[in-house]
Amino acid sequence: MATVSGWLIGVALLGNLALADDFGEAYTAYEKGDYEKAVEFYERACNEGSAFGCGNAGYMYSRGVVVKQDYFKAVEFYEKACDGGSIKDCGNLGLMYADGQGVKQDYFKAVKLYEKACGGGNALGCGNLGVCYEFGNGVKKSLSKALEYYGIACDMKEQKGCESYARLKR
Repeated sequence: MATVSGWLIGVALLGNLALADDFGEAYTAYEKGDYEKAVEFYERACNEGSAFGCGNAGYMYSRGVVVKQDYFKAVEFYEKACDGGSIKDCGNLGLMYADGQGVKQDYFKAVKLYEKACGGGNALGCGNLGVCYEFGNGVKKSLSKALEYYGIACDMKEQKGCESYARLKR
C-alpha cells in the first residue's frame, strides 16, 4: 500500500514539474520575444491545468500576438483560466462579454465576472463594475454604486478608477 501511495505522489509531483516546465518555458520564450514558442507552451500548460497558462494564451489570442486574432479561442482560454482560479482572467472574460467579442454581448454575464474579479481583489474588475453602474450596463444605473467601485479600484492603485472617481465627485 505504501508503494502505491508513494508512486501516486511521485506521479503527481512529476505532473506538476511538467506543468511548471511548460509554463516556465512559455515565460522564457515570451521574454526572449519568441512568441510563437510562448503560445505553444502556454497552450500546453493550459491543457495540463495551468490557469495562468490559459490566461496568457487567451491574452495572445485576444490581441493577435503572433497568432491570428481569434476572439472565440480567447474566450475559450479565458473561461478555463477563470474556472481555474485566475481572478484577473475572470475580468478579461468579462470584457469579452461586455464587448461581444467571441460571444454574444451580455452585460449581465460581464457584471457577474467583474464581481468575481473585484471580489478577488482585481482592481480592473472593480473599475469595470463602476462603469457598469455608471451607465446601467447589466445593472440598474447607480452613480453611488459607480462611485463606490471606482473608489475601490482607486484604493487598489488603478489610475482610471481614480480618474473616474474624481470625475463623478465633481
